[in-house]
Parts: sequence; structure tokens; C-alpha cells
Amino acid sequence: MERAVDWAEYATAPEAGVELLRARMRRHVYERHAHDGYAIGITEWGVQAFRCRGAAHASTPGMVMAFNPDEPHDGHAGDPGGFVYRMLYVAPEAMRAVLDECADRPAPLPFFATPLIVDEALGLLIARTHALLAAPSSRLERDAGLTATIRRLAGHGGGIATPRSPGRHDRALGRVRDRLHADAAEEIATDELARLADMNRFQLCRQFHQRYGLPPHAYQLRLRLAAARRLLAEGEPAAQVAAAVGFVDQSHLNRRFKGAFGITPVQFARAAQAGTGPI
Repeated sequence: MERAVDWAEYATAPEAGVELLRARMRRHVYERHAHDGYAIGITEWGVQAFRCRGAAHASTPGMVMAFNPDEPHDGHAGDPGGFVYRMLYVAPEAMRAVLDECADRPAPLPFFATPLIVDEALGLLIARTHALLAAPSSRLERDAGLTATIRRLAGHGGGIATPRSPGRHDRALGRVRDRLHADAAEEIATDELARLADMNRFQLCRQFHQRYGLPPHAYQLRLRLAAARRLLAEGEPAAQVAAAVGFVDQSHLNRRFKGAFGITPVQFARAAQAGTGPI
């Protein structure tokens, strides 16, 4: 029997700092979001369309997607048939651990100048490593696969990002960012943030978006979702998590969580607490 039109399977890998996702999406639309670590994936079939860095992109079979930490992007089907893809989510510390083992001195974290990479060998490595991490396999096999994938991936990274020249609004925007980080669950009016930055509401939203890639409300949502992931992984019930991190109720958390990550909070919690599962 054919599977449901949209499906998603998530698991945590045995290796610390690595998460796995395999999904088919036709109707689902990913909201604009970002990840704390690297999001590396391959499109298996179909067309995966997304916007990143102010431009539209389309990933077709065999193409590699590489998002840097904190890099906002969205996603949706690029044709009526939808798409199937695999993703590896790699924490910066896990990336660094592999790179440092392969070098005589500490290696810089990669920074990808483009979110799409055409490298058939890298795509095959990602697919094979994803399968190794998701299914029963030996530690040696997993280590070899992850190391080979990260080493080849880093070759496309070009080192750390070029430092951005300081802007005249940076200090004011930093105050707003610090205010949002102080308590992501707190309801804060845009007027309050605008006063903190000594700007009007329109200026604040425009300048904050330019500086951090997301407007203040979306940045706050990202913080709330990150907090929700931590609490869910610790075993907190979804309803309590929703209240603790600032969502109206559990259905609100469900909607925004799936909009960003393609899975429900319950799917995430089960995999995070059980360890690796079938993909």
C-alpha cells in the first residue's frame, strides 16, 4: 500500500550531536526557520524549492543542501509530485571534533558560501552515512562514514565567514537581541523593543531582519522552538512545554514545531529519548 502523501521520520544518531531526518513532502510548507547547527542533506527525488540569503533555489536529485548554523531558510515542493530528501543535522562541536582529528592543528569550522552544492560523490557519502547512522551498524562503520562525509563537506566550506563590517545600528539591535534572549517565553510588545533600540517599529523590524536574518517575532519563535526541543528531549510533556516556552497551547506548539522541522513535538520527543530509530 502506498504511504501517506507527506511523511517524516526522525531519529537521533548514536554519535552525540547528530540528528537524522528522512521525509517526503508534497503539501507541507516549511516556515522560515534556522538550526543551531549545520543542516546537510540530499534530495533523493523530486524538486525541493527554498529561499535562503534572499534568493530562490531548487534542489533536484543528487544535489546537496548545506545550511550554516543560524542560517534562515524555508522550503516547499518545487513541482506537484513533491520530493523526498535526507538530512543530517550536525552540531558545531561534532563537526569540529571530526575536523580536529583529521588535522595537525585545530581546524576552522566550514562556512558554506552557497546553500546548494553539486558534488555527486558528496551526495553519495551523505546518503550512505545517513543510512549507516539510522540502522544497526558497527561503530567503526559509522565513524568512517561520518568522518569521510564531513571531510569532503568541509572542502566546500571555505573556512569561517568573512567578518561583517560593524553597522551604526549594531549596538541598538544587540540590546533588542539580548532582550529576546533574556526570556524567550515572555510576551514583549514591538513598541517596547522599538523604544529599546530608539527606532520606530518599522525601522526596528527592517534593521533587525537585515542584521539577524529574521524579524523580531520570527527570531523569538526560533528561541522558543529551541527551548521546546531541549525540554522535550528531557522528557517534559508537550502540553507543559508549550506553556513553559510561551506558546498559547499544545496545538500552537504542534503547528509551529512542524512548520519549522517537519515533524511533531511527539515524534521528536520519542526519538530523542529512545535514541536512534528506523528511517
